[in-house]
Amino acid sequence: LPLATALVVAVAMVGGGGYVYVRTLPFGYGVLLEQATFVRDTIALLTGLSVLRIVNAGVWAQAAAPAPVFLTWYLALRRRYVAAVGVAGATLGLFVLTGDAAPPTVLFGVVGAAAAVGFGDLASRGAAPGAADAVAVVVAGMIALSLTLSVIPAVGGSGGGSPVLPGEGSGGGTVEASLINAGDDIGILGSIELSPEVRFTVTSDARSYWRVGAYDRYTGQGWVRTGSDRPLDGSLPRPVGRSRPVVQTYEAEGGLTIMPAAWKPREVRSTDVGVRVTAEGGLQPDGSLSQGDRYTVESQVVAASPDELRDAGTDYPDGVVERYTQLPANQPERVAERTSRITANAENPYDIARVVEQWLENNREYSLDVDRPSGNIADAFLFEMDAGYCTYYATTMVSMLRTQGVPARLVVGYTPGEQVARDTWVARGLDSHAWVEVYFPEVGWIRFDPTPAGPRQEAERNRIDAARGTGEGDVDIPETTNNTFTPIAEASGDETPATGPSDVTPNVGARLSPDAEELPGEEVAGGGPGTGTAAGTGGGIPVPDLTREQMGLGLVVLVGAAAAARRSGLTARAYREVWLRYQPRTEPKRDVERAFKRLEHVAAQRGRPRRPGETPRQFLEDVRDRRADRLGELYERARYAGEVTEAEADEAVELADALVSDRPGVK
Repeated sequence: LPLATALVVAVAMVGGGGYVYVRTLPFGYGVLLEQATFVRDTIALLTGLSVLRIVNAGVWAQAAAPAPVFLTWYLALRRRYVAAVGVAGATLGLFVLTGDAAPPTVLFGVVGAAAAVGFGDLASRGAAPGAADAVAVVVAGMIALSLTLSVIPAVGGSGGGSPVLPGEGSGGGTVEASLINAGDDIGILGSIELSPEVRFTVTSDARSYWRVGAYDRYTGQGWVRTGSDRPLDGSLPRPVGRSRPVVQTYEAEGGLTIMPAAWKPREVRSTDVGVRVTAEGGLQPDGSLSQGDRYTVESQVVAASPDELRDAGTDYPDGVVERYTQLPANQPERVAERTSRITANAENPYDIARVVEQWLENNREYSLDVDRPSGNIADAFLFEMDAGYCTYYATTMVSMLRTQGVPARLVVGYTPGEQVARDTWVARGLDSHAWVEVYFPEVGWIRFDPTPAGPRQEAERNRIDAARGTGEGDVDIPETTNNTFTPIAEASGDETPATGPSDVTPNVGARLSPDAEELPGEEVAGGGPGTGTAAGTGGGIPVPDLTREQMGLGLVVLVGAAAAARRSGLTARAYREVWLRYQPRTEPKRDVERAFKRLEHVAAQRGRPRRPGETPRQFLEDVRDRRADRLGELYERARYAGEVTEAEADEAVELADALVSDRPGVK
């Protein structure tokens, strides 16, 4: 196949893959049914956009992969190894730019490229097989060097608690920074703090959660919002089920880069900034709001009752199922198994959601001081942790629901905040929160909040009191300085079918499986609820989970180390030393002959090898040891007479062992 034809085939693969990808985009992207969509999404990756942000990322990957794979193999089979590595390297470089290629993956790709060029060059020149040792040693050295040197400085470090960059550090940021200001992806942190600064005031027809954004793709370590935002043009669609209007007016008490609104927003009025709509239906300012800026939102709040939600069924649209039941490849099966046990008596998605919500609220403690787990967050919160804050609760609930086929997503925003008048609330940074939305057919998205309200509100009050006591700035505005308003119990304007955002979840204990509260053998580590050890740990030394890339790199290092040892003669010396010191027994004649060979090797090490044509007796004249003489007699008897007893063979082996140990001198 000529190169020109191969290039045409590759271009055709790109075109065909682009067509398939565009055809799978959900409704709302249909206007983009053109190859430019596929090309634009691919080019956008070069700007640092994560592949996970692409709608139907899996389909995009399947559509984009065939062309570079075909070209790489085509060039490799034609022995154009450098060109093949160039194509593969460019593909890997794309994922390096997007930030989706983990360090082990990048290193594995670089090592593979070096090995392909090195071994390919040897094959092209017809080099001897032994020359491959040099390539193996170089490749292993690359890996070993990468483990000790950092070529690219870390972006952010582990100790800063960056809200935008997911990391393994212990935290150090705030709940608000990690959620509200995280943009299109959320990295779950470890220990975190509360910010008491006032953010905005809202006047509303009803008390609600002030929603900022939602995230649909769970990576195992964080969340990503797929799709692109668009300018708000007119009104947004109403909820598919019953709803009632709730009008809110927000006033920024400082700079804001967000646009909170009760779910589900329909219209935005009286704003000086442009408004954009995310793929999840949230609002974003096209710019930022300054102190004193105001805007008004009209939302249609879902008004479904619990009975209506129980009767909603499971006739989900295909796009909803595909997008909101997604789970990462590293999701342990035990998450689904435990969820199935907890919800064994629940008969519909609403009851499943309520049971999971109540179970998490009752079986985990609220704490801002936690160590971020290194693996799957939901799995760790279920099996290895006994406490966490809202991000852990919400992430785990979404993950658990998705294992049962219930569409759910993570949502961030603010709880109602401090009420200062009948229709006015003041939201602070510490009111930032994460919760869960569950989809119900013919109804829409309904809020569930598994985080225990009491401990969370107590932590917020304590933080405000501490900030006021130390005179921190921006903790109060005139409305909160001498707030004497006493809230009156009222129906919530929020879409959740509970009596209010801060109320305890309705008692659904009857729907909990009999063993939901106590699951033998699956207790969490540490004290508190579920006291015990993590399931599967066995109390022994913890073994780190290694990825396939890490295991592959380890195997390459072992092969390289073996090649280096062979090339330096170390393996031969080691083998000879083992051969010299350890003699397995066979039959008497062969045992005596090998014992004498061991003596010859010892003499050679001392500078007196047995010369060609030299008789055993001539050789032994230069060995100054009577034991060697006796071994020579036994050897001659076995060699020339062909008769030697087992006892004599035992004696010969013992003599050889002693000579090897003592290393006698020679003339």
